[in-house]
Amino acid sequence: MKRHGDLWAKIIALDNLYDAYKAARKGKRWQRKVKTFEKNTIANILQLQVNLDNRHFTTSGYRTKKVYEPKERDIYVLPFFPDRIVQHALLQVLIPIWDPLFIEQSYACRPGYGMHAASRKTMGYVRRYKYFLKADIRKFYPNIDHEILKQIVRKKVKCPNTLWLVDNIIDSFPGGKNTPIGNYTSQWFGNLYMNELDHWVRHNKKVNAFVRYNDDFVIFSDDKKALHRLKDEIELFLADQLKLKFSRWSIAPVAQGVDFVGYRHFRTHILLRKSTAARVKRRLRWFPVLLDRGEIKLEQYRSSIASTEGWLKWANTHNLVIFTQLEKLKQHERISKDYRHSA
Repeated sequence: MKRHGDLWAKIIALDNLYDAYKAARKGKRWQRKVKTFEKNTIANILQLQVNLDNRHFTTSGYRTKKVYEPKERDIYVLPFFPDRIVQHALLQVLIPIWDPLFIEQSYACRPGYGMHAASRKTMGYVRRYKYFLKADIRKFYPNIDHEILKQIVRKKVKCPNTLWLVDNIIDSFPGGKNTPIGNYTSQWFGNLYMNELDHWVRHNKKVNAFVRYNDDFVIFSDDKKALHRLKDEIELFLADQLKLKFSRWSIAPVAQGVDFVGYRHFRTHILLRKSTAARVKRRLRWFPVLLDRGEIKLEQYRSSIASTEGWLKWANTHNLVIFTQLEKLKQHERISKDYRHSA
């Protein structure tokens, strides 16, 4: 397996740092910290380049916030400058190296993949097989082992400065475990970590009917007993090689529906997961109120409406669309936009 050196000059190149700044600010230009940075954009990027080249960078302390949907969890937030820019600059160079490592059945945070592509693949298997094994990992990101992750990174990267920066980010959370949810790097570190399981399932166990999204995966077969044996073997592999455990698992006929990536997949149709539908209804009820109060920006409102509409169009959700009155919400958006322009 080829290992890549001489990556550092690409990472700290001014054009790469500038592109990283633009990627990090996407959807956040209204934030005060972004506006402060942009008062001296070029000077700040030049100083960042010097600090990185001299190894004077260290990952900042985290600010923690709690979110409650889709489930309660802690999100760890780093400053826009320098941390989020640095992480984008790093991954802009590493993603082209890492992405070809992933098998076709890995769908999280990859260009051209994503939840809807995972749903399409799942539907294909639902129509072909009788049974499925579905499982997810117990507290996946908090349980990623730092030393194991570093060794996985080193399978493809040998550039000393790049490894110094990767290690700095990995070790920024104390205790030897956890890639904090909220870091841009964490989703890619997590994908790389679970890639070890992907290859073992695909190549050692010769399983083709397999779809993974983050720490959730589903495997299909016509042999229910074979799925039980495979479940036991996967548990052993996770414990021995990655120090991970199942949170939940189930083996059942596909006829009951496969609940995966936010949808319930049946042979003839797709429905929103019940908890997802309830959450959509609840959120959309509050969007106009929060917009009128000024608690969310118009840009956030429009983005949320558009993403929700995309979710609904993907499934058989005609009645839900009527209930949530998306067209009325979009009209409210236009009224709010016109009002702000005339004020």
